[in-house]
Formats: sequence, C-alpha cells, structure tokens
Amino acid sequence: MYNPLSPEILQSRIYPRQTDMRGDYFRDVTAVIHSTPFRRLKHKTQAFYAPRNDHVCTRIEHVLHVSTIAATICKTLGLDADMAQAIALAHDLGHAPFGHEGERVLNQKTESIGGFIHELHGLRVVEVLASDGKGLNLTYAVRDGIISHCGERFEQRLSPEPEEKELRKISDRGRNPNTYEGCVVRLADKIAYLGRDLEDAITAKFVTIGEVDSLVRKALGSSNGEIIGTLVADVVKESQGKNYVGFSDEKNELVLRLYGFNKERIYFNPRMERYRVFCQRMIEGIFDYILGLYVQHGWDFAGYERGIIRLDKQFGGYLKEMQHTYEGERAPAVRIVADYVAGMTDEYAIECIKQITIPEPIDFADND
Repeated sequence: MYNPLSPEILQSRIYPRQTDMRGDYFRDVTAVIHSTPFRRLKHKTQAFYAPRNDHVCTRIEHVLHVSTIAATICKTLGLDADMAQAIALAHDLGHAPFGHEGERVLNQKTESIGGFIHELHGLRVVEVLASDGKGLNLTYAVRDGIISHCGERFEQRLSPEPEEKELRKISDRGRNPNTYEGCVVRLADKIAYLGRDLEDAITAKFVTIGEVDSLVRKALGSSNGEIIGTLVADVVKESQGKNYVGFSDEKNELVLRLYGFNKERIYFNPRMERYRVFCQRMIEGIFDYILGLYVQHGWDFAGYERGIIRLDKQFGGYLKEMQHTYEGERAPAVRIVADYVAGMTDEYAIECIKQITIPEPIDFADND
C-alpha cells in the first residue's frame, strides 16, 4: 500500500520544522499528548454523561483504544503506525462537552457562521486554539486524518483520496483521508466504540449480553476484547494486497447489526434521553450567558478580574490569552464563545451552570 501523496506533502507543517530523533509523526504523537485539549478528554463524555465510575469509558480512554487498534492494523499491513497513532490520539480533540449533545447545541448556536462539526473543530483546535493560540503545528497527514475521521459513517471499505486538500476550506464530513493510515483510524474508531459502548451499557444495566443478536455474539464475541480481536483480524485479512482497507462482507454485516442494536437500545434509550435534555439545557445556558458578557463588554472584558462569578474571570482570562489570535482572524462573537464552550469538560460545564443559576451565599464575615 502506497499513499497517493508524496512524503513531502504528508510531512509538511504550517510552520517548517527540522525533523528530530523522534521522526515527524511520533513528534506529533508527543505534541498531542502534552497538549491541554488532550488532557481535557479524560473528563469528556464518550457515550455516558459525566461518569463517576472508573470502569466507564471516557473520551480519553476511547482515543487511546483507537490508537492501539489502529497501530496494530498498520503494523501488520506495513503502514506507518506512528502516523496512525497521532491521528487517533488527536481525532476527537474537537468534541464539545457531553459529546454529540453538546455538538448539536453548538451547531444550532453557530448556524450564522456555518455551524459546528467536531471533526472540523478538531482541525481548528490543533491549528489555531491549542497552546494559547499558537496551535500544535502538526503534519499535514495528521491534520487531514483529524478532519476526515468521521466515526459515524459505516463504510465497508475506504481508500485514500488522491488529491491534496485545502483543509481549512472543508465544510462538511464528506471527505476521505489522504492516507491509508487515516482510513485505518476511521475503521478503528468504530471498532473501538462498538464493543466498549455495549460493555458500558451492560454495566449501567441498560441491556444484558443475552439480548444481543446470537449470530453477532457467536461471530464477533461476547466481550469488548473479543469483538476488537475479531474485527482487527478481519480488517487485516480483508485489506492485505488491496487498494483499500475495510471489513469482509460477513463481518461488515455483523458490524451493522451490532451498531443497529447499540443505536436502538443504548444511544436512543429513554434513560439517555433524560440526560440528553439536561445536557442541551446546560450548554444552551452557558453559551447564552457568555455570549451576553462578550456582546456587552467586547474586548474590554479581556483580563476581567471583577466578575460576579468565577466563570466571568475565567472567560476574561481566556480572552486576554487569545485576543491577538481572534483580532487577527476577525472572529465573530459566536465563534469565540463556541471555541470557549467546546473546550470545556463535562465537569467544568456542570460547575459553570451552577455558578450561573445558583448564587453563592453572602459572606457576612466580609462585613466585620
């Protein structure tokens, strides 16, 4: 398997950088791991909201699972495992708090500027927002893999696009990656969450393993580990010597059956709907409150220290750090607020809505 774009294009960065002992793609791995957006993933929803159970998967565990699955497939197929790991570790950096519910609210709130799509926002995170507006300066291959990962589409087979993209001009989820490694990550994303979401749903008593289609259990396995092992082996066998990576006909049908079960019994479970409404209300409330602050004060709010609540001060500090970046790109108010809200963890969002809606008690000691 040979990628259609040259190594020079795939390894290129926004700001030229000398390759060091780590190599281009392992350097990207370390840049992602050491970034604040990556660390925040440990407190962001994967499938279940704000879990306090250490056995329930969070977003950071998900990207680590995707990374190991993608690296295994790439090593076996003779592809670049470092590139795949970098894409996998960074692929969900654009997620808002509360997963897809947060994304839906931000999409509605930003309709005037083209909406909010977490794959596209992930590119913005690594190119613009991370490191106080300096970005992570990742290679083209990794940035392309981030914006092209689309974990909600269940294609059986994927081949890389042959033409270089203008990444910042992409406005939807309709593009394939430019590399086989990016295609592998897109498959690994689904392999990682299908079995793990089922496992977490069993822990939460949404379903039992006995309710899963017996054909799926027999052919894919009854545990997350068995499902991953079966599907990784299938992708490797199906993809060897081909110009695509993908699932066999048999396993693809079973993947779709399992996804259908998860969709009906987990993702649209009535118990999840209750949380979904609360999450939407929280993000709406936070967004509207912060937008009101910015519209009222503008850049006078940068570095603001006299806020009524801690959120005021923290948003003022964020504006101060990012003022040069936002003024340089003439960012509209809804873009600035969406960036800030999208960067929140579940727990920070919950704390913010408490600050907005529940006043702190008066400290009468101050009157002595």
